[in-house]
Amino acid sequence: MKIIISPAKKMKVDTDIYPMTDLPVFLQETALLMEQLQEMSYGALKELWNCNDRIAKLNHRRLKEMDLKRNLTPAILSYEGIQYQYMAPVVFTERALGYIQDHLRILSGFYGVLRPMDGVTPYRLEMQAKFGAAGVRNLYEFWDDKLYKEVTGDDRIIVNLASREYSKCVEKYLQPGDVFVTCEFGEIQKGKVIQKGTLAKMARGEMVRYMAEHAIGNLDGIKGFHGLGYRFREELSSKETYVFVKEDI
Repeated sequence: MKIIISPAKKMKVDTDIYPMTDLPVFLQETALLMEQLQEMSYGALKELWNCNDRIAKLNHRRLKEMDLKRNLTPAILSYEGIQYQYMAPVVFTERALGYIQDHLRILSGFYGVLRPMDGVTPYRLEMQAKFGAAGVRNLYEFWDDKLYKEVTGDDRIIVNLASREYSKCVEKYLQPGDVFVTCEFGEIQKGKVIQKGTLAKMARGEMVRYMAEHAIGNLDGIKGFHGLGYRFREELSSKETYVFVKEDI
């Protein structure tokens, strides 16, 4: 069983807490993307990144100084988004760290697929960015089915905790026999389940931590999740979608 999650835009360098154990599997492809980004002007990069000057200048400097093999941070510590804050990997036990290394995969527009302890450097490149690379129109075409093949391997069960922007890199290529379950975290409003972005990110992080701490090895084990007041609702769920509803606590 594999768990897929999205990256985060905000990143940091932290080489002290945990050591990286390996380099990303698609480092050759990443190097190609880096070279093409480095050839772009500051103005073109700022437009690509769709950000303010402060963020653009930071990432422009990072890009100019980028080294894909030195001063690297384990991927699970490098991202600073809400999902990662609620996952709180810095307090994981050795057993939980081993679990996520085996089961968790981070999807990335720049790196493709990352294992938690793969060494990365801060970058900015969203999967949906309008960036034509290596003669293709966008990053979805650039990565093609590589992410799907890397995530599945010998596993045929995928727990999707990623946003649509990233999950479709895998879902598009599903084959007969694959099991792909998306977890939704919402509230009941006017008889419908409504998922809110920030709360869903928080719950996804909590779900990863729950699975790691309990060494969840099958889909039934996910249903016991009750972080942040969410509870699994069998009657609202299907084989493809597990629905967790936030209850008053």
